Amino acid sequence: MANLLKRMHLAGLCLCAAFSLEAQVMMTQDGRPMARIVLASSEETNREAAELLQDFVGRISGAELPIIETKKLKANDIVVGEPTDRAGEDGFRLLTEEGRLHIQTGGDKGALYGVVDLLEQELGVSCFTADYFRFEKCPSLTIPKLDRAETPAFRYRQTQSYSASDPIYKAWYRLEEPNEEFISNLWVHTFDRILPSARFGKAHPEYYSFINGERRPGNHSQWCLTNPEVFEAAVHQLDSIFAANPDLKMISISQNDGNNTQCACEECRKVDEYEGSPSGNLVRFLNKLAEHYPDKEFSTLAYLYSMQPPKHVKPLPNVNIMLCDIDCKREVPLTDNESGRYFMQALEGWSRISNNIYVWDYGINFDNMVAPFPNFHIIQKNIQLFKEHHATMHFSQIGGVRGGDFMELRAYLVSKLMWDPYQDMDSLVNHFLEGYYGEAAPYLRQYMDIQEGALLASHQPLWIYDSPISHKDGLLCPQLLKRYNELFDKAEQAVASDKDRLDHVRLSRLPLLYSELEIARTRTDNDWEAIRQKLELFHERTAQFGVKTLNERNNPPAEYYTLYKERFLPQAEQSKALGAKVEWILPPAKTYQPIADKALTDGLYGGTTYVESWVGWEGKDAAFILDLGEEKTFSTLSTDFLHQLGAWILLPKSVTYSISSDKQTFRPFGSFAFEEDRDVKVKFVKGTATSPSPVKARYIKVEIETLGLCPSWHYGVGYPAWFFLDEVEVR
Repeated sequence: MANLLKRMHLAGLCLCAAFSLEAQVMMTQDGRPMARIVLASSEETNREAAELLQDFVGRISGAELPIIETKKLKANDIVVGEPTDRAGEDGFRLLTEEGRLHIQTGGDKGALYGVVDLLEQELGVSCFTADYFRFEKCPSLTIPKLDRAETPAFRYRQTQSYSASDPIYKAWYRLEEPNEEFISNLWVHTFDRILPSARFGKAHPEYYSFINGERRPGNHSQWCLTNPEVFEAAVHQLDSIFAANPDLKMISISQNDGNNTQCACEECRKVDEYEGSPSGNLVRFLNKLAEHYPDKEFSTLAYLYSMQPPKHVKPLPNVNIMLCDIDCKREVPLTDNESGRYFMQALEGWSRISNNIYVWDYGINFDNMVAPFPNFHIIQKNIQLFKEHHATMHFSQIGGVRGGDFMELRAYLVSKLMWDPYQDMDSLVNHFLEGYYGEAAPYLRQYMDIQEGALLASHQPLWIYDSPISHKDGLLCPQLLKRYNELFDKAEQAVASDKDRLDHVRLSRLPLLYSELEIARTRTDNDWEAIRQKLELFHERTAQFGVKTLNERNNPPAEYYTLYKERFLPQAEQSKALGAKVEWILPPAKTYQPIADKALTDGLYGGTTYVESWVGWEGKDAAFILDLGEEKTFSTLSTDFLHQLGAWILLPKSVTYSISSDKQTFRPFGSFAFEEDRDVKVKFVKGTATSPSPVKARYIKVEIETLGLCPSWHYGVGYPAWFFLDEVEVR
C-alpha cells in the first residue's frame, strides 16, 4: 500500500488546524511518533486499515507510527479492528477511551472505512481521484474526544468510476466489486454461463426459449423455466460451482441480456399470465433453488421484460431481486415522469413482497459518454427512494470513463450518498468543486446550474442513449453554448498557474467540445475552419488525458477524429445525389418516415446514435427510387449503413442497384453482400457497387434485403433485426 500511495498527488498548505481542548490521543508531536497502531487481530482488513493510517499520518506529519500486535496497551495507542455491536456490516465505531483511540468494526471492511472516516473528518484529508488527494501538512496530530458509529445505508455499494481499479480510491470511496460478493463473479446475465447453449443447445433445445414458433438456443436465449430438466441441469452445475467456491455464498441466476426473449411455450405462458409478469416464472424457479440450497443467496434480475413483480408468488428471504431502471428518462426524479413512475410501480410492488432488493440505477449516456449529462439534481432523490423501498444493495452505473461529464464529481457524490443518502447535497458538491478545481469552482458551479435550468426548461428528455443533437435547440442551443464557453474560459484563467487544476478544468470541458462537434455535423452553415480547429483540440486533449472511449462499445477518440475528417467535414467531391427526390416502394418504419424523404440525400451523415439522421427498417426489406432530376454520369453507387449491435441494429443481407433513364425500364448496375459482423463497436459500413466504365441515368433504384430475425448469438434472438441507412452517394 505504501508503494501505491507514492503515486498520489499530495498537496498541502503546511497549516495546522487548532487542536481540541478535549484532545484525547496524541498521534505525533513535532514530526515524532507518539502513538502505536495496534492490530486487534491479524485479519487482512485490519492490516490494510493500519497501513492506510500509517502512510497518511506519515505524509501529513512526517512521523511513521509503528504497527504492532500486542495485548499490552499504552496511552495514545490506536487499536484497529476490535468488534462492536454499535455498527452493522462495513460499519465502524470511533471511540477515544482511557487515552486511546479504538477504530472498531461492525464486520467485513468496517475497520478500513473507520480509518478513512478518521482521515477525512479529523485529519482533513480529501480524496478526489486515485491520483489527487489534498490535505494540510502538520507535524503534530492530536485526536479529540470521539464516540461515533456509522453503518452504511446499503450493504453493497458499486459504481463504475474509472478510478475504482485503484485499491486506495476503492477503499476511500467504500466501494465493492461483484467478485467480492458473487461466487465466481456470477453477478448478472448468467443463464448462458451456467447452462451454455454452445454446450447444451444442440442436444437439449428444449432447455431454451420458445420464440416465434420454435426453440431458439443461443447465448442470449433464456431458459424454459417450467421444464423440470432445466432445474435438474442447473442444480448439477451449481453443485460444482459451490464446491469450487466455499468462501462466498451469493450467486446470480439471471436472464441473459435482451428484451422479450423469455420462453413463450404453453407452460411458461400459463405462468406468465397467472402471475401477470414473466418475473413470476423467475421467482418460482429461484425459490426452488433457494429451498434446495438454504445456506446460499440467489440474485435474479427484474429487468426489461421481467421488471414488474408477480401477483402471487413471493421471493424467499434468500432470493435477491436485482431491479433495473434502464428504460427511465433522467431529466427529473423517478417520481416525476411517465417512465419513472412505471419503474416506481415496480419498485413499490417488489418492496411489498421483499426486503432483499438490489437496485441497478443508470446515470450514464451509453451512446455518448463524453457528452453533457446534467442529472445531478436527481441523484440524491433517487437514492433516497431506493433506500426507502427496501433496497439493501445498490449499483450506480455512472459509466465512469475518463472525460465523461464531471465524472470525478459524479463518482464522489454517488459513493457518499450510497453510504448516507441524507447528507447535504450542496455541501458535498461545493466541497468537491473547491478541492478539485480550486479558484475555477464558482464558474463550473454556475455552468452546472445553468445546464440544469436549461434542461428542465427545454422539456426535452434526458436518457441513456441520448445525443447532444437532441438538445441543440434547448440545453445546447447556440446562445447557451456561447455562455458555457465563456464560463470555461474564466475557469481556465482562474487556475492558469496551477497545472493540476487547469488539467481538471480542461478535462471537464471535453463534453462541451464534443457537443459542439456533434451539433456542427448536422449543419451546413458552419465556419468549417473553426470546426477543424475544435476537432484538432479535441483530438489533442483526449490523447493528453487518456480518454479511451466515447461510448460503451469502445469506439476510441482517435477513430472519431479520423472518421470526422473523412465523413463530416466538407469533401472536395460532392455526391451527385445531393438533394435528389426519393420515391418509396418499401418505406421505412413509421417513426422514421418524417425525416426519410430528405435524410438520404441531404449531404449530412448520421453519427453513432441512431436517433438522429438515420432511417430504419425493422425486419423488412427496403426499396426506393432516387430521382436525380436529370441524367447524370457516374460510376459508383454506395449506401451508408449503421452497425450497432447493442440497439439490435445489424447489417442487412445485401444491396442491389439498378438504373434507368425513363423510370420504366431499369437495368442492373451492381450489388453488394454483407458478411456477418459480431463486433460490438459502432461502425459505419458502406454497400458500394462500381461500374467498370461510367454510365448515364436519371433514376436509381435501391433494393435492400433484410437479415430478418436476429441470430442466435444476438440479444434479440428470434425477433426482427433493424437496419439503418443514411446517405446514398452517387459519384
